Amino acid sequence: MPLQNNGPEQKKLPLSPLLSDGMVLQRNAAVRIWGRSEPGAQLTVAFCARQYQAQADPAGNWQVVMDPLEPGGPWEMTISCGNEEHRIKNVLVGDVWVLSGQSNMEIPVHRTLDLFAGEVRDAKNPFIREFAVPLLYDFHGPRAELTGGQWKEVTPENVLDFGAVGYFFATVLYDKYQIPIGLIRSAAGGTPIQAWLDEEALAKAGDLHDLETLAKCRDDDYIQRTIAAETRAIEGWYQRLNAGDEGYKNGEVPWARPSFDDSQWPVFTVPNSWAGSELAKVNGAVWFRKAFTVPVEISGGEGLLRLGAIIDADEAYLNGVLVGKTAYKYPPRKYPVPKGVLRPGKNILAVRVISNRDTGGFVQGKRYALEVGEHTIDLSGPWRYKTGVQMEPTPTNTFFQYFPTGLYNGMIAPLHQYVIKGILWYQGESNTGNPGNYRRLFAALVNSWREKWRLGEFPVLYVQLPNFMPASMEPEESNWARLREEQRLGLALPNTAMAVTIDAGEDNDLHPQDKKTVGHRLALAAQKLAHREDLVYQGPMFARMEVRGETAVVSFTSVGGGLVAKGGGPLGGFEICGADRKFYRAEAEISGEQVIVGCSRVMQPFGIRYAWANNPAQANLYNKEGLPASPFEAYIRDDARAPVI
Repeated sequence: MPLQNNGPEQKKLPLSPLLSDGMVLQRNAAVRIWGRSEPGAQLTVAFCARQYQAQADPAGNWQVVMDPLEPGGPWEMTISCGNEEHRIKNVLVGDVWVLSGQSNMEIPVHRTLDLFAGEVRDAKNPFIREFAVPLLYDFHGPRAELTGGQWKEVTPENVLDFGAVGYFFATVLYDKYQIPIGLIRSAAGGTPIQAWLDEEALAKAGDLHDLETLAKCRDDDYIQRTIAAETRAIEGWYQRLNAGDEGYKNGEVPWARPSFDDSQWPVFTVPNSWAGSELAKVNGAVWFRKAFTVPVEISGGEGLLRLGAIIDADEAYLNGVLVGKTAYKYPPRKYPVPKGVLRPGKNILAVRVISNRDTGGFVQGKRYALEVGEHTIDLSGPWRYKTGVQMEPTPTNTFFQYFPTGLYNGMIAPLHQYVIKGILWYQGESNTGNPGNYRRLFAALVNSWREKWRLGEFPVLYVQLPNFMPASMEPEESNWARLREEQRLGLALPNTAMAVTIDAGEDNDLHPQDKKTVGHRLALAAQKLAHREDLVYQGPMFARMEVRGETAVVSFTSVGGGLVAKGGGPLGGFEICGADRKFYRAEAEISGEQVIVGCSRVMQPFGIRYAWANNPAQANLYNKEGLPASPFEAYIRDDARAPVI
């Protein structure tokens, strides 16, 4: 169960939701405790056999700064004012990390169970805790406090909702140091970096369009009118969809019934995109049906229906019974099948797919199967289909949380009083449309957050974008690669580290399940930057290049025990160009701490790239510690090292 606040007492002495039962305070630091009371009131904060006095200012605000504490707990904190007393129970002292960014930082552990179910099934650790910051945007200025949230400790139930990156990060550090870990997760899916910048930083690093958008969003009536109008339009679209769908009449689903005759419907092979078929330009509802046989010995039992991922929304019916539905395209479809639904012999699965705006489909490379105990029934292959109703694309929907400064004001500014160890940042996917200014925006974010927290140059550990989309064998321009390069150049900022994850993504999923690798690589960086350990914490990083005859010689740092081509085959992923900047695949070989790169089509090397693709599947340069080299781009006229930001 979540750790609870003392409700009635909380109202007498209002505190930030962060200052509540189960909180983790930063060790070895001057921790701030703050709140509100009557103006001029005298307050006492008692913790770990020490007392601190405070007097509320004319606005009713008060604050104490506690002496640094060693890690440990659980303890109790008492805040008293006259006859009023507030107790905060089960308090730990350890290391506190703020985790921010977009959906891949937000993805919960339960979305990774296909890979890590065994590891988290019995997870229990009262010394690892998470506080999930509620989603809130504000365009008028920084908020003083959060609107809610509570601390939760790792239990088999709670851990499923923990952010997966943070959980795997924390387990490594706790196992190594036995120091309590507090995770404050303040992330929101789909958000560009501009949403997490304060106005001053945005004015310095953003563009005119960002500032114009911010000015427009300060009109609350405009936001409310937009939301109301779009909500009406979208609700109307779905009402017309349901009313016009031949397979979905008056709350009935005739096309989901097992007795329905679909023998005249055309065939569609699942999984597949609708692109290239007669459904390519169809928005609306399309029904798909699949007949399959269930052995007698497993009929009637519970099961799990796996339908990979579907674009966009779906409802799944087994023998006419609704077993699951999903409203948008990203979540994996894993629907529990209750007892009594499956029949011996022939069964019918009907899936109503709703295509909103893009080309629909069943995502390839995912599992489409029914699991009952140890039995698996493959559901891929030929299905029958028919369009229930064809519609115009869904009306647009404005996500105001994506707009500049909104999430900084609502979800980061209220955290600045809380003393922390450092920041974890996983974001960038939503900036790949315009990657060229990312380094400037990222530097503005790091510098601004450090200034606002008033804790010096605390560690900022961030994730470079993973591999995604189909792999390409030939050189290509790539916004994802360009943004990775912008992220790499961000290492010029002091006390930062980057986890390279071009081997931890999935070509068919924007939200790869392997958050353990991500968390572990961030934990290596934390051991180096936060704990000052002497260890190899990252893979090979580009240092410089020089031209020798018809080859380019590339030197690296962070080679650790040495450079290797993972898998033992030829070294791949390198490209080379001449002065015309036309890149060709290159041959590359390791020579000590260097890589020699060449191509018969380039006589005078001018530039090189490594892992320069959306999905650089051929890139296999690692150090012997098993950490991948970062993608990079370099030209002979460039400075040998990344420029200082």
